[in-house]
Order: sequence, then structure tokens, then C-alpha cells
Amino acid sequence: MSTPPLAASGMAPGPFAGPQAQQAAREVNTASLCRIGQETVQDIVYRTMEIFQLLRNMQLPNGVTYHTGTYQDRLTKLQDHLRQLSILFRKLRLVYDKCNENCGGMDPIPVEQLIPYVEEEGSKNDDRASLPRFASEERREIAEVNKKLKQKNQQLKQIMDQLRNLIWDINAMLAMRN
Repeated sequence: MSTPPLAASGMAPGPFAGPQAQQAAREVNTASLCRIGQETVQDIVYRTMEIFQLLRNMQLPNGVTYHTGTYQDRLTKLQDHLRQLSILFRKLRLVYDKCNENCGGMDPIPVEQLIPYVEEEGSKNDDRASLPRFASEERREIAEVNKKLKQKNQQLKQIMDQLRNLIWDINAMLAMRN
């Protein structure tokens, strides 16, 4: 059996052919956009570190014997890094705008509802008083589980001690028999 020939566009034929492939390429989900944004930020940090490295090693020509060729090379490298950095910032802005566009229909959830916290007794916000006290309930449940765990550990320790004594007695009897 022979493999089918590739399409004229250079892509293998598949479920995404023609305009569907272009539409699928344009529709990028928010998670992959965030990943692209994270990689862009990492690139920006890396380029910035390179720029500072170049600036630290670069000496300004102030009449001291310094090779102008080396200075020009470092200057062009610096300008190139700055140009790439501005491109990365534009890319990051595009990713940010696209993420905001994709998340535009979502209702923002207040941070207080996402993070469990313990309220103080003299809290001045009446809105927060109606929210459940997740942290205190969780702490109480953890304390109960820890108490039960300690009891089970104590029981296991007693069983292990009884087994150790039993084995000691059996070994003592076997030793007396011989």
C-alpha cells in the first residue's frame, strides 16, 4: 500500500482542509493564549537581562583608547535587542487584548468568594458577615481528623506492642524447647 500524496498546499489532507484549517488556526483558546503570553514574558525577561549584560560590558567612548569597531558592534547588538524587545511587547499586548476579548462575557467573581478566609469578630463589613466561614470550618474538620488519626495511631502502636510481646514469647518458648 502506498501513502496518499500531500495536498498542493504542502499540508497532509485531513479533517481541516481549506477554509476550515484557517478558521481553526485563528480560533485559539484562552489557555493557549495565556501560555503564549507566559512564553513572551519569559522572552522579554531574557532579552532585558541580555540588554543589561551588554550595558554593563559596554564602555562609553570618552576619549580613552577604546576600539570604535567593538563599540559599534556592541551598539548594533544593543539596538537589535531593543528592537526585538519592542516587538515582544507588541506581541504581549496583542495576546493581552485577545485574552480580554475572549473573557469579556465572563462575570468577574469577587476575590472574597474565591479564597476562604477567617473573619474577625469586629468586622465592619456586613456583606462579609453573610459569607460562610470556610477557613474556620475547614480548621475544625482538620482538627477532628487529626484527633481520629492520633487515636488510630495509638491503637496501632498498642497492637504492634502486643505482637512484639507475642513474638518474643514464642521465640523464648522455642529457645527453651531446644
